[in-house]
Amino acid sequence: MKKFLPYAIITILTGSFIRVNSQDLVQYVQPLAGTAPSTTTAAQKHSEAGSEKNANTIPAVGLPFGMTQWTPQTRTSETKCIPPYFYKDSLINGFRGTHWISGSCMQDYGSVTIMPVTGALRTTNFATPFSHQQEIATPAYYKVELPAYHCVTEITSTARCGMMQFTLQQDDSLYLLVMPNSDRGEGALHIDAAKGEVWGYNPVHRIYQGWGNKAGFSGYFFIQFEKVPVRTGSFSEAAVFSADSIGNQKNIGVFAGFNFKKGEQLRIRIGTSFSSVNEAKRNLRAEITTWNFNPVWESAKQSWEEALSQVQVQGNSEKDKRIFYTAMYHALQHPRLFSDVDGVYPSFAGGWPLKKLADGQYYDDFSMWDIYRAQLPLLQILQPARVNQFVSSMILKGEQGGWLPIFPCWNSFTAAMIGDHVTAFIASSWAKGIRNYDIEAAYRLMRQNAFDSPNNNDYVNGKGRRALQSYLQYGYIPMEDSVPEAFHKKEQVSRTLEYAYDDYALAIVAKGLNKTADYTVLHKRAFNYKNIFDTTVGLVRGKYSDGRWYEPFNPDKREPYITEGTPRQYTFYVPQDVAGLASLMGGAKALENSLDTLFAKNEYWHGNEPGHQIPFMYNYTASPWKTQQVVRNILSEEYSDGPGGLSGNDDAGQMSAWYIFAAIGLYPVDPVSGEHLLCSPIFDKVTLQLAGNKKLQIVCHKRSAGDAYIQQVRLNGKTYQKSFVPYANIMKGGVLDIYLQSQPSAWGTAVKARPSGLTLIK
Repeated sequence: MKKFLPYAIITILTGSFIRVNSQDLVQYVQPLAGTAPSTTTAAQKHSEAGSEKNANTIPAVGLPFGMTQWTPQTRTSETKCIPPYFYKDSLINGFRGTHWISGSCMQDYGSVTIMPVTGALRTTNFATPFSHQQEIATPAYYKVELPAYHCVTEITSTARCGMMQFTLQQDDSLYLLVMPNSDRGEGALHIDAAKGEVWGYNPVHRIYQGWGNKAGFSGYFFIQFEKVPVRTGSFSEAAVFSADSIGNQKNIGVFAGFNFKKGEQLRIRIGTSFSSVNEAKRNLRAEITTWNFNPVWESAKQSWEEALSQVQVQGNSEKDKRIFYTAMYHALQHPRLFSDVDGVYPSFAGGWPLKKLADGQYYDDFSMWDIYRAQLPLLQILQPARVNQFVSSMILKGEQGGWLPIFPCWNSFTAAMIGDHVTAFIASSWAKGIRNYDIEAAYRLMRQNAFDSPNNNDYVNGKGRRALQSYLQYGYIPMEDSVPEAFHKKEQVSRTLEYAYDDYALAIVAKGLNKTADYTVLHKRAFNYKNIFDTTVGLVRGKYSDGRWYEPFNPDKREPYITEGTPRQYTFYVPQDVAGLASLMGGAKALENSLDTLFAKNEYWHGNEPGHQIPFMYNYTASPWKTQQVVRNILSEEYSDGPGGLSGNDDAGQMSAWYIFAAIGLYPVDPVSGEHLLCSPIFDKVTLQLAGNKKLQIVCHKRSAGDAYIQQVRLNGKTYQKSFVPYANIMKGGVLDIYLQSQPSAWGTAVKARPSGLTLIK
C-alpha cells in the first residue's frame, strides 16, 4: 500500500511549488484586508445593503488549500453570510477552527472554538475586548493580547491541524473552553483529565437544496494539552457539570483549568478531520510531533513563501506589492483539502461509507460559479498537478452522487447559483492538456448534466441543471418557467447565457473525443445566447415562450430574469463568442460603443463576477487601448490594502485572482480557449514559476513611470502582434517584453490580432 506523506511534504514533492525565493513575501500579506465593508465607488453604487458590501474574508491562519483554517472569532454562529470575524467588532469570544469559505456569503460548518478565560471560570459572557493595535495577523501566524484576561494567544497551523500557545502576563488561573459551534444544539465532547485530551464533533448540515438536512458527516476534532489540567468538567450555557462528557444541548462545551505563574505558557495541539475522531488523531500525529511552537510556525511560513513565490513581482510601489500578495493569499485558500493523511474521506452526498484514496488528495468547497472564471485558471498555470486532483475529485463526486454537482460545497449537492460550470472547469483543464484523470468518466457525467433531467426526488435534492427541459425545448429559458427548486429562482436570461457557455465548453471535449453527434448538437446550443438578445435595444432581455419580450425594459435595474445584476451588465456574458455578440450589436464598433456606454454610465460593477471579463473585451475591437485604460482604473479604484480594500465578496479568491491576472497583464476571458488577453502590467517585472522548472518573465519597458499603453510586444525576442497569449505559450516559459508609452497606440488594433471565438471575424 502506498504510504501517505504529510500534506506539507506532498506539495513539495509533486512539483507544485518551486524553490522559495530569498525575498520575504509573507510580509506583504495583509489578512485583515476584506474584513471590513468596501468603500469603493462601484460597491457603493451597485451593492445591495448587507453582505454584498463585505468581502467576507477572515484573518485565516492555515496552509494553502488546507482542510481547516484558524481565526480569531468575533461572531459565534455558523449562520449564512456571517463570517467568524468582523473588523468592526471589539470583542473576541474565541479562536475558531473554521471551514468558512473565504470571501463567501455562505456559512461555516463543522467548526470548533477554543476560548481562554482567566480568573474565575465563566461559561457565558466571556467575550473580551481586543485592539487591532495588539494583534498580528499573517497567513502562518496570528497573535493577540487580551488585556482583561492578561493573556496573549498565538496560533499557527499545518494543513489539517492547529497549534495554540497561551502566555499569562500575571499569576492566575487559566481555563480553556472548548465548544462546537452548533447553532442547532448538536454535537458532543469528551474530556480525559488524566491524559489532557479533548475530542468531539460538530455535525454538518446542508445549505441551499436540502437546506438544514444532515450532510452525513461532521467536523471532528482531537485536542491535546501540553500540561495536565487541575480541574475539568463540562457545561451547557451557565450550567456547569463535573461530568467528562456532554452532547446535544444548547451552547455546550468542556473546560480544562490550570494554575500558572506570570510568563508561563500552555500549548495545545488540535487535529481535525471530516471522517472521524480517530482520523483527526492520526492527522495530528502525522503533522505535529513537537510541543515547540516555533518550528510549526516556521514550517507554515515556509509553505506560504513557496506558494507566494510562484509569482514574483518587482516594482517601486510597496502598496501594490501588499495588495498583490494579499490577493495571492486569498486566491490560494480554496478548494479545501478534504481527505486525511491516510487518504480517508467522507463519501460525497451522504458522508457514509467512508472512502479511501489509493493516491492523491480529495478536495471540496468549489464555489464554482465564481472561481471557474479566474481563480481556477490561475491554478491551471501555477499548479496543474493539483488541478488534476481537483478534476479527479469532481469525478468521484459524480460517481458517488450519481450526478456531476453544479456547485459542490459541504461535500454535498447544493444547486447554488446558476450555470453548470463544473463542466466548464473540467473542459478548460482538458483543453489545456491537464489530463491525468479518466476523461471518459468525466465526459459521461458532463453529458448527463447537459442532456438528461433527473427524477423529481433527485432534482429536488440538487442534482442536474435547473430548468434544463425548458432550455432544450426553446433554446432559451422563457419567462413562464419560474425555475422552482432552486436557491436562485427565475433569472432565466442569465441561466440561458451561462448554459450556452457550458454547452460550448462540453462541445470542445466532445470534438476532441470524436463524439461527433454530441459535438454537433452542443456546438449549435452554444449560440443560444442569440435567442434572448433583443436587437431593438441592443441588449439581452427576458422573453416569453411565444417570442414576446418582457415589459417594461429597464436596462440598468436589477430584473428578475438577471442574476445579481442588470440586463446591460449581463449582456456582455458571451465569452465563447464575443465576435458573434458584436455582430448582433452591429459590428465591432458597436460593441466598443456599448462598452463605452457601460463605463460612461458607471454601470460596471466589479464587485460581482459576471462582469469580470468586460474590461478586457475592448481587445475584441479596434481599441484595445481602452482595456489598458479601464483595467488600470479598476486596479487603482477597486482594490486597496486596508480592511475595506476589496469591492465585494471575494468569493473563494475570484475577486483576488482577477487582480493577480490584471496586475501582471493577462486575463482568461474564455478559460476553455486558453487565450489570455493582454493588458499593461502594473509591475516592472513579473516572474511566473511554472511546472518543469520553467519560468515566464513579463518585463515592462517604460520611458516614464506613468506609461500605461502598450506600444509593442515581443515574445522571446520576436515581435508579437496578437492581443492575447495562449495557455501553451505561457506554459513553455520564456520572456514576454511589453513596451509601454504615455498615449494609446495602434498595437493590437488589427482584426487578425484579436482573440478567437465561435464566430469567424470578418
